[in-house]
Amino acid sequence: MKKSVLFITLLLSFGAARAQLAVKNLLLENQVNPVGLDIRQPRFSWALQSGKRNVKQTAYELKVTAGKEVVWNTGKTSSEQSAHLIYAGKALKSGQKYQWQVKVWDNQGQTSEWSAPAVFQTALMDISEWKASWIEPEFGLDTNITASPVLRKQFSAAKKIVSATAYITAHGLYEAQINGQRVGDAYLSPGWTVYDKHLQYQTYDVTALVRKGKNAVGVTLASGWYRGHLGWEMKKNTYGKDIALLFQMNIVYSDGSTELVVSDGSWKASTAEITYADLYNGETIDARLAKNGWSSPDYNDAAWQKVIVREHSKSNLSANYNEPIKKHEVFKPVKVITTPKGDKVLDFGQNLVGWVKLKVSGKSGDKITVSHVEVMDKKGELYFENLRLAKAQDHYILKGGGGETFEPHFTFHGFRYIRVEGLSGALNPDDFEAVALYSDMKPLGSFESSSALVNQLQKNIQWGQKGNFLDVPTDCPQRDERLGWTGDAEVFSRTAAYNFNVNSFFAKWLKDVAFEQNANGSIPFVVPNTLKGTFFNMPSGAAGWSDAGIIIPWNLYVVYGDKRLIETQYPSMKAYLEHVRKAAKNDLWNTGFQFGDWLSYRVDDSQGMIGQKSAVTDNYLVAQCFYAYNVDLMIKTARALGKTDDVKDFEALLGRVRTAFQKEYMSSNGRLISETQTAYLLALSFDMMPESVRPYAVERLENNIKSYNYHLTTGFLGTPFLTSVLTRFGKNDVAYRLLLQETYPSWLYPVKMGATTIWERWDSMKPDSSFASPSMTSFNHYAYGAVGDWLYRDVVGIDTDENAVGYKEIIIKPHPGDGLTYAKGSFETYYGTVSAHWKTEGKAIKLDVEIPANTTATIYFPSEKQESVIESTGEVKASGKEKGYTVFKVGSGKYQFSGDK
Repeated sequence: MKKSVLFITLLLSFGAARAQLAVKNLLLENQVNPVGLDIRQPRFSWALQSGKRNVKQTAYELKVTAGKEVVWNTGKTSSEQSAHLIYAGKALKSGQKYQWQVKVWDNQGQTSEWSAPAVFQTALMDISEWKASWIEPEFGLDTNITASPVLRKQFSAAKKIVSATAYITAHGLYEAQINGQRVGDAYLSPGWTVYDKHLQYQTYDVTALVRKGKNAVGVTLASGWYRGHLGWEMKKNTYGKDIALLFQMNIVYSDGSTELVVSDGSWKASTAEITYADLYNGETIDARLAKNGWSSPDYNDAAWQKVIVREHSKSNLSANYNEPIKKHEVFKPVKVITTPKGDKVLDFGQNLVGWVKLKVSGKSGDKITVSHVEVMDKKGELYFENLRLAKAQDHYILKGGGGETFEPHFTFHGFRYIRVEGLSGALNPDDFEAVALYSDMKPLGSFESSSALVNQLQKNIQWGQKGNFLDVPTDCPQRDERLGWTGDAEVFSRTAAYNFNVNSFFAKWLKDVAFEQNANGSIPFVVPNTLKGTFFNMPSGAAGWSDAGIIIPWNLYVVYGDKRLIETQYPSMKAYLEHVRKAAKNDLWNTGFQFGDWLSYRVDDSQGMIGQKSAVTDNYLVAQCFYAYNVDLMIKTARALGKTDDVKDFEALLGRVRTAFQKEYMSSNGRLISETQTAYLLALSFDMMPESVRPYAVERLENNIKSYNYHLTTGFLGTPFLTSVLTRFGKNDVAYRLLLQETYPSWLYPVKMGATTIWERWDSMKPDSSFASPSMTSFNHYAYGAVGDWLYRDVVGIDTDENAVGYKEIIIKPHPGDGLTYAKGSFETYYGTVSAHWKTEGKAIKLDVEIPANTTATIYFPSEKQESVIESTGEVKASGKEKGYTVFKVGSGKYQFSGDK
């Protein structure tokens, strides 16, 4: 009996503990315990944890301390706000460590304990605090991309050290060491920005690396994006011919005194084992040239050369805001291949971006060459042609005398297969591993369904994002391009925001969009703009590409609720819209170069396998639709920012733009001049047509899809809207047929062909296993993965109300369809996890939902048979019916619904 009572008591205690209110997921500027912020008013976010339903925050108290000093205490503040709370305390000091905590009150009478402390450390809050000088090796003026210089300085720390903070950046790339140990775990730093206007520096807490007494710091430099090859013309020296270092370390001693170690004329420079490093071509390491101990104290650097102090600008410096590039997944080979030509090949089973780490043994002077490719051809040979001029090879020259380990430092490759040359013995797969590199974005979203092929498609979408989000959203990671194409980023941005937290990633890139904006308001096709002096550097914008300056900020605002981002970008957004307005004639944007619906279906792509007509949409029809889309988003943005005059102006403009479209491109009954899927998709998605003719347009769209035997024919700009428009206008069954189509052209065709990423073209590999033109055929190109947005928002049905952005008010509205018996997904919002999981069982359907605390949701159960729909506890009653759904209004908590289809 006593044991039973004890068990019941423990069980009740456990339940009470689960229901107890707590604070979790403390973030500052989207980061956990960030080091190196120069934002004077950073923003705080946190989430509530409670096992109860219908929990809302009613008040919070937040305090920030520096040591024993309280620099901000909000006091108990009545508010639901728990995301992006702006700091309003004492001025933050440079290089200072701060601690912060939150406690909250809810609507059910609960008060949380203070949260576990979170911390952050500021960077240099003012440019004047930089005391270091830019330094270069004397031999660094060579414009050839040759050996990576190494720079070092020895110094002494005379007292007990309390803290040491290093601030580092470079013209080029850098890796730093202190006393022989690597500084940080980031790679390809300082990343890629518009260097002459926006150069980021990184902040490191190096307290554990510096010791009392003798110390040494060493830094290796490489050309990187700054002066290495960029673009298909293989141009060099895009930002300058120099290669330079800026280093400052602030040491605080136990007695309160401080000391600076800075880059200046006292440093020395030499070269070491990295004899060549280039992002496109690869890296060469000669182990015989290694300078062992060169970043440790007492190393003999008498033969090293002096450095030169340069007066390079510091006005363009800012602390690193986005996540750095880091190592992530590691792959072992899944297959060893000997090709018909006799090449020794390893297959890692996944098209990834990064490099290969290997262990080898041999004689001094032996040379190992590793070549990287994405695919093998139909003859079983490696396919190099689509790399164009990029060599994508790493070379290792052995020192000899035992086992040696090699991996690159200042390059990256897009690959699944490698060829290994120069081995003296058999190729042992255990000696090789492929390392994935990408920006350290936090995973947010998940999707799974009953279809293994669709699940692989989702994996391909995410791997396409990983491989192309290396500090900049690039088009592809393998050939002589790898540029920040605005069109690719724009069409994929909403999907990207679900897969990973790209709030800071895109915020940093959008700063460069504004920096690169032309005086007339137009936005270049790539950012950073490396196409100056080429055909693609035009003074006019292009629909779907330059529009990234408007579309991406709005998408991020909707997903993350980040109002500061649209506040910051608004001048750029408005300037671009004004550029388009001036380019338009009588409200028609029918001037200048346009990409149009890039890479849409053409009959000659794969011998006209699905129809006899190419899907060619009038470029200016596309432009006019995107003109209206931009104006519509600017209305919403201006309204969110309280700019009422702009709202009125843009609303009037939108009416004229739609009218001009109808007069120029549409007949009175809704027929468009381009009878293509893309034409009707854009017109319907952007409400270009009067409501009275939309049903006829939907019918024409469906008939067009049927004429291609339920295959898509859309390109870059039509594809993101294909399934969502069909679902919106009652053709969900057609959307599902397109999703589940397995033959070319379709999303699942590449999956069936063995793809592990998204392809640039629908037929990058043709049905006979031959390839599209190598001049433009990438096997890792995320744009067509924009369908992921529909998988999250429509198939699973997780969305946010645009009037309560960032998932403060959630919409759960799944759209089941034939071919899937279940689909489930989740998304980690600033408030916590929202998830949905529907499953069909005969004539019945079940729906499980989780809603995070401090939010509400409208749940649409996919059945109009309201009397058959029940919630498992009986506590939640339907509020009504709406177009095939039974509607429920709920607060936070977990819910299970069931009913008839």
